[in-house]
Amino acid sequence: MRRLLLLFLLLPLLLSGCGYNEIQSNEEAVIAAWADVEATYQRRADLIPNLVETVKAYAAHEKETLQAVTQARASVGQVKLSPGDLSNPESFNRFQQAQGQLSGALSRLLLVAERYPDLKANQNFRDLQHQLEGTENRINVARQRYNEAVRRFNTSIRVFPNNLTNKFLLRLERKEPFKAEAGAEKAPKVKF
Repeated sequence: MRRLLLLFLLLPLLLSGCGYNEIQSNEEAVIAAWADVEATYQRRADLIPNLVETVKAYAAHEKETLQAVTQARASVGQVKLSPGDLSNPESFNRFQQAQGQLSGALSRLLLVAERYPDLKANQNFRDLQHQLEGTENRINVARQRYNEAVRRFNTSIRVFPNNLTNKFLLRLERKEPFKAEAGAEKAPKVKF
């Protein structure tokens, strides 16, 4: 009877030190940390293509503007008007159209330059580079946090007396830490 009473009194102390709650808490931390890893990967999947398209579109706009100026300048150089052609309406009209094309292209270029004193594609490329770097850093931090949560969980199911609680009550398996895939040491390539 004394032994039963002693066991009954010691049972709450034994159960409080069995690690059941700690193991459950650590497993939830692993699940949450993995969700953070997945969310960070999703951020990259959503962000990078949109940034690349934005940079491509802006670079194309600048390229079109500069090409228009170059082509118009070249066409102006090809259409020459001699003093004898001043009375020829066709020649004068071709010359005037070439000059008009150059004026239009230059006004678009000046408008871009007024609105954006620096052509922005270079800055957009730098911003894209920073976003890529920041995203990869976030992924790395999320992986490290996940691996730390896995380490805590795996340790909690292996130490005494938690290992007994896990063996007889929970039967939880060790979690796998994040391991890089073969070839993961190579950075993803962004193509324009």
